[in-house]
Amino acid sequence: MKKVFCIGELLIDFVAEKQGSNLSKANTFTKKAGGAPANVACAIAKLGGRGIFVGCVGDDPFGDFLLNTLKNESVDISLAQRSKTFTTLAFVSLAEDGERDFVFSRGADRELEYQVALRKDFNGNLLHLGAATALLGGPLEKAYGKYLFDALTKEMFISFDPNFRKDLWKENELQFVKKCMPFIEKSHLCKFSLEEAQLLSGKEDMHEACDFLHDVGAKIITVTLGKKGTLLSTNNIREIVPSIKVKPIDTTGAGDAFIGCLLQQISGLDNFDNIFNNDKLLLKMVAKANMAGAITTTNYGAIVALPNKSQLQD
Repeated sequence: MKKVFCIGELLIDFVAEKQGSNLSKANTFTKKAGGAPANVACAIAKLGGRGIFVGCVGDDPFGDFLLNTLKNESVDISLAQRSKTFTTLAFVSLAEDGERDFVFSRGADRELEYQVALRKDFNGNLLHLGAATALLGGPLEKAYGKYLFDALTKEMFISFDPNFRKDLWKENELQFVKKCMPFIEKSHLCKFSLEEAQLLSGKEDMHEACDFLHDVGAKIITVTLGKKGTLLSTNNIREIVPSIKVKPIDTTGAGDAFIGCLLQQISGLDNFDNIFNNDKLLLKMVAKANMAGAITTTNYGAIVALPNKSQLQD
């Protein structure tokens, strides 16, 4: 089983449970561990993979809580960093159908410093770049670019999830699109929501969006479509892989569960070329990842809701 390095934010989600989608009306918040790369690392570890988290939290009680949460899920946190800057916070509202919105109070995650020594452990492993905050400047963004270069020189399998959040970019969406392009160009696997695929490609039709993103460089594209499943697109195939039926109460972390499950399966391959040459295998992997994402929506919070191996038995 190969290692999967997940680089980016680990933060506190303050969830306004059963308060509706309007944060201004919320009175009660529940503290949860969150952050897309951390969620992915946990998803991998809970399924028996080797998830490694590379990110920065504050040297404060929230940072302690977050790192302990990952450690309890068997995530390798030996490369996590601490900062005097306060731990990043996100306030999350939930609508009745489980869809959510975010307001961020950004802190320590941006302070992640690039570590050149990490490069020696990259050879032949997997790199997941899926931080919502990674392209907002600061040391984290610089580290992202350098780790991408290291991954290319060390023949890693590279995964990219843009994790677009409107609250973080507001009227600056074109800059977000521009900054995403080098990662799409160099990644073996890209995971998008339909909204992200449309934004990044400038195409409303998801098939035209896939054509555009393949032309940029993405080899394997997955476009998650909620209860409809996932559109899988490669040079050989393009079809919607159906998901299982569930009653969602919180969609937070569903996409992270999906990509984490997919990466955990890929990390077990002897040769990465197998995923490019075996369409049947890839379709089966995406179907299992769909199941992981769907199960995650049936509980509150991201990490606590991620499925384990027994829940994904064939």
